[in-house]
Amino acid sequence: MSALTEHFRLTDGRSIPKIGFGTWQTPDDVAPEAVRTAIEAGYTHIDTARAYENEAGVGTGLRAAGIAREHVFVTTKVPAQFKSYDEAKAAIDTSLKELDLGYIDLLLIHAPKPWPQMFTDGAPRYFDENLDVWLAMEKAYARGDVRSLGVSNFDVADIQNITSRGDVAPVVNQIRFHVGHTQPAVTAYCQSHGIVVEAYSPLGTGKLLGQPDLVAMAARYDVSVAQLCIRYTLQKDTLPLPKSTHAEFIRANTQVDFLIADADMATLDALTVS
Repeated sequence: MSALTEHFRLTDGRSIPKIGFGTWQTPDDVAPEAVRTAIEAGYTHIDTARAYENEAGVGTGLRAAGIAREHVFVTTKVPAQFKSYDEAKAAIDTSLKELDLGYIDLLLIHAPKPWPQMFTDGAPRYFDENLDVWLAMEKAYARGDVRSLGVSNFDVADIQNITSRGDVAPVVNQIRFHVGHTQPAVTAYCQSHGIVVEAYSPLGTGKLLGQPDLVAMAARYDVSVAQLCIRYTLQKDTLPLPKSTHAEFIRANTQVDFLIADADMATLDALTVS
């Protein structure tokens, strides 16, 4: 079975395709063609965000691709800097309008802190504020405008804040995950609690493509480094979100139906990449 046709079962009973097409840094005017090409290549899961400023282009591309709405899974995100109920509600309404697809399959809080504070020691935790955002998301979920809820860039304490205080549990945590950067603590927590880990930047934002060890291993499997890295995330039971705006790479990134041997997985596990 092709990885493109496989799914994870979410704890809310829905399913999510095991590979998604990422659109970070894809301009709005480029997104329609990129998304249409991705659908033609076999993707049925498209990931965007309010902060990417390309939701309209993503929606346009999906409509142009001619895929039935029920056959595509679309994710977007409430911006990290929005930390109130009203801000979140407005962002959700805008996303629904910009995408113009009727509903959102998966809605995430983009980060537990505003971006400037994400990597600042001593920054506030925003537990109460994230709960307010979550309550706005739950309201959209109850209306049927959103089908599943999740988070992104959350650590264990941030997840527990939502699960202990909200009515709907997050089904996904989208985090930076790739060879040399696997965030073992939060990954183990999520997987042990049935929360699907989505792996953004599975190619390490391009930094992995020239790594000599990866180049040599990929050659032994007769695949590209990108394909090797995507396959690695799949074998770690995470959901990769590769991105590209080039048709040849969009198509190539779907060709990951091979198996990395256990010994090579162990080698990849031991690599460190900054």
